[in-house]
Amino acid sequence: GAAVSRGRPHLVRSPQVLVYDLLFGKGLKCGGRWKALARRHRARLEAELARMKVRHKVSRNEDLLAPEKAVSTAASQVPRYVRVNTLKTCVDDVIDFFKRQGYAYLGKAASVEELKALSGKKFLLDLHLPELLVFPSQTDLHDNLLYTSGHIILQDKASCLPAFLLGPVAGSHVIDACAAPGNKTSHLAAILKNKGQIFAFDVDPKRVATMNTLLTRAGVTGCQLAQQDFLTVDPRDPKYSRVTHVLLDPSCSGSGLVTRGPGEEVAPSPERLQALAGFQRRVLNHALSFPALQRLVYSTCSLHQEENEDVVQAVLQEWGSAFRLVTAFPSWPCRGLAAFSGAESCLRASPAETLTHGFFVAVLERCKEGAAAPSFLPAAAKENSQPGKGMEPGAAPKKRKKKKQRVK
Repeated sequence: GAAVSRGRPHLVRSPQVLVYDLLFGKGLKCGGRWKALARRHRARLEAELARMKVRHKVSRNEDLLAPEKAVSTAASQVPRYVRVNTLKTCVDDVIDFFKRQGYAYLGKAASVEELKALSGKKFLLDLHLPELLVFPSQTDLHDNLLYTSGHIILQDKASCLPAFLLGPVAGSHVIDACAAPGNKTSHLAAILKNKGQIFAFDVDPKRVATMNTLLTRAGVTGCQLAQQDFLTVDPRDPKYSRVTHVLLDPSCSGSGLVTRGPGEEVAPSPERLQALAGFQRRVLNHALSFPALQRLVYSTCSLHQEENEDVVQAVLQEWGSAFRLVTAFPSWPCRGLAAFSGAESCLRASPAETLTHGFFVAVLERCKEGAAAPSFLPAAAKENSQPGKGMEPGAAPKKRKKKKQRVK
C-alpha cells in the first residue's frame, strides 16, 4: 500500500510474480515484508512444485509449460541444419567449400551442448546424422550457391529422421504418402542413390508444382509425383506390387514447429485434435495395407499424444500380430511417452532436449510374410477412383560416375 500511496503503483508486485521469482527466477529482488513472507513459505512452495512435477510425470520445471509455450521458449536455440545432397556432391566437398568462404569447421560434434554453443562463422558435423552439417541458428544460406544449385538442402534435423530411419536399400520401391514440400522425398532419393522407384503423392496442385521444382533442383530421378489423395490410391494396383517401404508424414497440428509466427501458438481444440487423429489413423491403416510392405515410418511435427502414441497404439491393435514397433534409433535421448507398453520404441524430438523442431517418429515392420490383415478394408481404395496425373521431375544434372560434382 505504501507504493500506491506514494503514487508509484508500478512498484506493487503480485504474489504470483514473487513466487515465480522465488522458484524459477533469479531470486527475490524486493525487500521488506514481502521478501520475508515468501522466504517463510519457501519450503512449502518448493514441496508443492515437486508434487506438481510428480503429478505431471516430468522432471524439469520447463516441462510444466503447455507444449506450445515450451517450444516457443526454446526456439532460439535451434541451429541451422544443412543436409548435404549426396545426389550432387559429398560431405567433404561441401565442408571444403564453406571453409573457402571463411567458415571455421570444428569437426564432428560430440554432444548437443557443442551444437548449442555454436556462434559466428563456425560449423560442425552432426553427432547423429552423417550427412548433416550444423551452423549457428541465425546463419542465412538461402542465397548461397550450394543451396541455389541444389547441393545442400536446408532441412531441420528432426525432419531428416524419417527417411534416415526408413533406410530403403538402392533399388527399392518406396511410397512417400504425403510428400510436399519434398525435402523428405529428395532425402529418400539420396538414400536410394536414384536407383529404384519413389511414388510421391500430395493433393494440393500448388504444392505439387513447387515440389516438382525442388526435386528437379536436387537432381532427383526415378520419382513419380502425383497430385492425388493418398487415401484414393489402390494398394492392389499392380503398379505398387513391389512397394516395400512407406514414409508417412500426414497432416498434423504442427504444434512442434518453432518457426511459427505470433498468434500461431494457440493450442488446437480437443475437437480439432480428435479430427486430426481420426484422419491419421485412417491414412496409417491405408499405408499398412500395401501387400508387399515390409517397413513403414510414421512421423508428425506434433507434440500431442493424441496424434502420436495414441494413433500408433490404435492402429497396431487393429492389425493384431501383422506389424510390430521397432526401436527407432536406440541411442536417441528422447523416447515416446509411456502411453502403452512398448511406446518407448518410438522417438520424440524437441527444441529443449535435441535442439530441433518438436517431432515424433515410429518405425513399424511386418512381423511375418502373409500376416492377416484386419477384417475391414483399412482405407478408401476406391475401385472407380480416378488416379491423379503422374509427373516425372524434369531433367536434372547428371552425376559423375567416378566423383561427385564439385562446386568451385
